Amino acid sequence: MATSTLTDTESFIEAQFPVSKVSKESYNERKSGNDQTLPSIGKWWGRKPLVMIRAALIGLLMPPSDDPKRDQEIFLKIMTMDEDGLWKRMREADGNIRYKDAFELLTEEEQARFFDLAEVEGGKAIHHCIDADGREEKKEMKQDIQRLAFNRLSYDEKLSYADRPEQIDGPPEAAWEEINDYLDTDAESLSELVQELGNRQFGHSPRLGDAFCGGGNVPFEAARLGFNTFGSDLNPVGALLTWASLNVVGGGKKVAERVRTAQQKVFAAVDKQITEWGIEKNDKGWRADAYLYCVETECPECGVDVPMAPSWAIGKGTNTIALLELDEVNDRFDIRIEEGVSKADLEAADEAGTVRGDRLHCPACDRATPLTMIRGDQRVENETSYGLRKWTKEDIVPRPEDTFQERLYCVRWEESYTDEEGNRQTRSHYQSVTEGDQKREQEVLHLLEERFDEWQEKGYIPSRRIEPGYNTEQPIRERGWTHWHHLFNPRQLLQIGLFAEKQRELLENKVEQVGCLLGLGKLADWNSRLCRWVSASKMENGVQTFSNQALNTLYDYYARPVNQIETVYYYAINHTEISEAEQIIEPEDARAVEYSADFWITDPPYADAINYHELGEYFLAWYEKPLQRLFPGWYTDSKRALAVTGDEEDFRRDMVESYRNLAEHMPEDGAQIVMFTHQDASVWADLALIMWAAGLRVTAAWTIATETNSALKQGNYVQGTVLLVLRKRTSDDTAFTDQLKAQVEDEVRSQLDAMRALDEDEEEPSFGDTDYQLAAYAAALRVLTQYGSVEEWDIERELSRTRSNGEQSPIEDIIEEAVQVAADHLIPQNFDSFQWKTLAPSERLYLKGLELEKHGEYRTGAYQELARGFGVREYKPLYASSRANKTRFKTASEFGKKQLGEDGFEGSHVRHALFAVHEARDQDDAQAGRLWLRNELPDYWGNRKKLIEILKYLASMESVSEHWEEDAKAARLVAGAVENDHA
Repeated sequence: MATSTLTDTESFIEAQFPVSKVSKESYNERKSGNDQTLPSIGKWWGRKPLVMIRAALIGLLMPPSDDPKRDQEIFLKIMTMDEDGLWKRMREADGNIRYKDAFELLTEEEQARFFDLAEVEGGKAIHHCIDADGREEKKEMKQDIQRLAFNRLSYDEKLSYADRPEQIDGPPEAAWEEINDYLDTDAESLSELVQELGNRQFGHSPRLGDAFCGGGNVPFEAARLGFNTFGSDLNPVGALLTWASLNVVGGGKKVAERVRTAQQKVFAAVDKQITEWGIEKNDKGWRADAYLYCVETECPECGVDVPMAPSWAIGKGTNTIALLELDEVNDRFDIRIEEGVSKADLEAADEAGTVRGDRLHCPACDRATPLTMIRGDQRVENETSYGLRKWTKEDIVPRPEDTFQERLYCVRWEESYTDEEGNRQTRSHYQSVTEGDQKREQEVLHLLEERFDEWQEKGYIPSRRIEPGYNTEQPIRERGWTHWHHLFNPRQLLQIGLFAEKQRELLENKVEQVGCLLGLGKLADWNSRLCRWVSASKMENGVQTFSNQALNTLYDYYARPVNQIETVYYYAINHTEISEAEQIIEPEDARAVEYSADFWITDPPYADAINYHELGEYFLAWYEKPLQRLFPGWYTDSKRALAVTGDEEDFRRDMVESYRNLAEHMPEDGAQIVMFTHQDASVWADLALIMWAAGLRVTAAWTIATETNSALKQGNYVQGTVLLVLRKRTSDDTAFTDQLKAQVEDEVRSQLDAMRALDEDEEEPSFGDTDYQLAAYAAALRVLTQYGSVEEWDIERELSRTRSNGEQSPIEDIIEEAVQVAADHLIPQNFDSFQWKTLAPSERLYLKGLELEKHGEYRTGAYQELARGFGVREYKPLYASSRANKTRFKTASEFGKKQLGEDGFEGSHVRHALFAVHEARDQDDAQAGRLWLRNELPDYWGNRKKLIEILKYLASMESVSEHWEEDAKAARLVAGAVENDHA
């Protein structure tokens, strides 16, 4: 049975994909922070960039031709990633290159054409030296200068001046002529193009489904492009965010304005009530700007109540600290706040934390006690018994007998005053807690207690129990909190509950209510007992609960008063217009979905540290009752028991059932894309097994860089999203293992050669080093999954197996062989192919590692993948650095005289060449390097050509790496000396 090739495919994305440009655009979108279209409406984990989703959707609809290069040009035009599209994006963004910078980018001829060079040389500002007569001519000339300069920028540099693709209305008018002529369409917009291509392929408007919709990015982008859209998620919070993305964000400017007006109405009512209660103003009329709380516990050694915090530095910009002063009469500490202290005092306070690691350090007796002992945790028959009292549903604050108490220890106040010029100004003051503050705390508790039962009944504050789980066990065992409202103190519950009450009283329109409900979720994220206080000099503020992906209990935390939640509640609504195509959103198990879609794009939970089903319950506790009212047909249970989690047998079978169901609800010519963020061979093998068992075959795979440097996982972890393209398997043919191996080898080579043919632009390549490695994975799975079975394999047994450490599945073996084929096939540029084949695997690994560095690849995972491809298990001695995002192999000087021997890499020709470079540089004489090789290396003359090739390759590192600059110069000289050597 013949395997598919890059030109024998059904869509553009199965034939090729401009990985580099889509990655750059995705990275650019992710690092834009709050300017992103959807994340502002609510917290969800692992959102995928909209531009990547758009590229995938267009890639599925666009048919390939027998001219791959022209296909790529047209695809880039549709995506506005070509020169004309980028120029339009720059003009839409009102981006302008400074004339000084533009001048430097022009040729001498162009400089003379546009500028009066005599005035430029005279030191006048360049923008005054444009050599034009009249306003219109000058305007036109400025435009020409900008365009010429813009075209000379690299792709990354252009992005810094341009809007993102999602922020403009599509390709420029002239581009549509080329697009329509090539695709035989008659479109003037992206939605019209989608409709035409969809009708041509399916006979109707194309339908897109996502059965793990989460935050809603896939349904949102599909709907914006004109697809009929279905989105479902087992978790109702994911369904709510998806509905809001389509109806609040996608409702356009008028809807955004209505939601903002509704928010203002609610906020004003809350602010008025808080002011009337007088719980956020002191006796001077100052308004609270921050509340700092800490946990307190009794020292088991001396009996003194100790305030708990890892640091007592409050503000490193204002030099504010908290000082603990022992009150021997009451066996407790007073906490005194001081502003403007010395640097030494600030550093001392930063190091004087009473919680250090997992121990309580008592300043009264100077004893350290494990926190497990304070909590009363015990090991009983190899299980831990946690000693804290479990809070009841009625608890709001700790009981007097509880191990951990809680106290307010600092308030930052905002003073309003009139300056000498009559202008209203504000200034902040950190102050110790006064008797008046304590009375206001008691009043807050009293106000909450008056409303507590009613508010829980109406759903204004949570009443749900915390179900134990990987993440949700933490607050239970570390604090004894058993219900979601325990994660909020009285002030926070009163404030957020008041918002919920006013929203219910003041709003009737569904979209407005949902918009404000999302604001409530933002408040819950930004104002809980899990919100850290940050003392950094440029911040001195609190961060949200989910600043990481856990429910971390804190010993000191921050609570926001009303004047600090305005920017949280008024979240940015980056509105856009969604087409009027069909949109269906509902909470639903992927195994039970009945919607039929032409394409399914999904991002399932897979071997992932983020427990969406648990963390989502944090928000569901606040949304439960409003959801019942706003969406009567939806369930409001998290359905945690049905969640697809883990990576063992149950998980694999749940995934097979989910994807088999989606495949059954897809036409014969439909397709799926599964997005996942792992490059481990075992994860790939499991996923391939799942898709294979679900009746799907792999047709392509691409990795898109989707993580910024500040993302959850960095460096050695996930930095890219794999797009695995699948279609229904139509064959039941059986293959044999030997047959598979031969086909995989051919397919890998064919895939790599086709990719290289498309990748001739050295300045802006389409693919990176890791993309070629990934291509081997995809080629192996493409061959394997086209068969119904493999003679020697039992799919059912593989699905149910629990593998011991080091044990590989047959699919992993196939994948690893494919990677080794790719490693052998990918010879470094300008390296002689014959000499390359004579090198040992460790030598090839080292030289290919240098090629990674040449291309700016510093992720440890890329080097690990390379080592796996060459079958080299011991490669750590090659590292100069293995730190996240700074991984590279050693230079000749860094090796020095170490790791020189007779066997393995230590005795290889590459290692001897490196030492020759070291000797030449050390003695400032190229002949010293030549003599080392001639005298110490066996069969020097027989390997002379190989040594010259290696040395010249090392010399090529001079212009690309500062670490190699001097060593590369020495390598070039040694290569010349060896080349001129005579017997």
